[in-house]
Amino acid sequence: MPYVNIQVTREGVSPDQKAKLIKGATDLLVNVLGKSPSTTFVVIEEVEMENWGIGGLPVKEYRARRT
Repeated sequence: MPYVNIQVTREGVSPDQKAKLIKGATDLLVNVLGKSPSTTFVVIEEVEMENWGIGGLPVKEYRARRT
């Protein structure tokens, strides 16, 4: 019974994109591990930008430094 948790920053991920993530993650587990889609759970969590950091920086600051 696989459980996949996908966390993304809350930046307007569309319902269609979420459906594709769910299908893609499920298909990956089916193809690689032979798991049943009917017992594979995928949860997508949207995290507020101020709660996400990369390289010791809030994500907004990290991105600003990269440009």
